[in-house]
Amino acid sequence: MKKYEVYRNIRKRAMIMGLPISLFALMVTAIIGSLLFIIFSFSMLAIIGVFFFNAMLYIILTRVTKNPSLWRFNKVFPQTISNKKQTLLEYEDY
Repeated sequence: MKKYEVYRNIRKRAMIMGLPISLFALMVTAIIGSLLFIIFSFSMLAIIGVFFFNAMLYIILTRVTKNPSLWRFNKVFPQTISNKKQTLLEYEDY
């Protein structure tokens, strides 16, 4: 009888094949698109190209998952929130 291990790190982040759920869904979508591409344009070069594309996508997604600082470009929210006017124009002077 096969034994299944309990996944205890669910509060950290749910992972499938080393990818978070959203990136795993992106990978599955790419694989389905690749299969459609192979079906409608059957050639050996297409099969090799699609296999290479999917392998590179998986490698890139796992590296981004392990190093999340690659994802962050800019902070979304400012450090402080103020009601002070940002413009130098004084509307009362006109």
